[in-house]
Amino acid sequence: MRRHEFELTTGARRVTDITAAVADFARECAADGLLHVFLPHATAGLALLETGAGSDDDLAAHLDDLLPRDERWHHDHGSDGHGADHVLPALISPSLVVPVDDGRLALGTWQSVVVVDTNVDNEVRRVRLSFVG
Repeated sequence: MRRHEFELTTGARRVTDITAAVADFARECAADGLLHVFLPHATAGLALLETGAGSDDDLAAHLDDLLPRDERWHHDHGSDGHGADHVLPALISPSLVVPVDDGRLALGTWQSVVVVDTNVDNEVRRVRLSFVG
């Protein structure tokens, strides 16, 4: 198994495309296999999503509707509504697996690998990639 980790700053972005970094690692592996992407954080997740055509903005807006940042959350330390950030990974998993064919991600035409991060209290994330050939 091959592994690679990198750091990512999400800042104010709710959806951050990491496809290029994931594809670079797959290319280095230069084989058929499975690439596991893992986000070791309790307040962010990963998704396969079309980006650039409004889907990323739609997701961010609907997460605001689904997980409002108000006082309803039992987990109430941090910024207002931070408890919502801790519920996010139950809805958007912190891991996913992408097939790799001869060092190329086997994604659909419009699929991108994205980090979904609603937590304004922590903008620096680590992404762990593991390749099994």
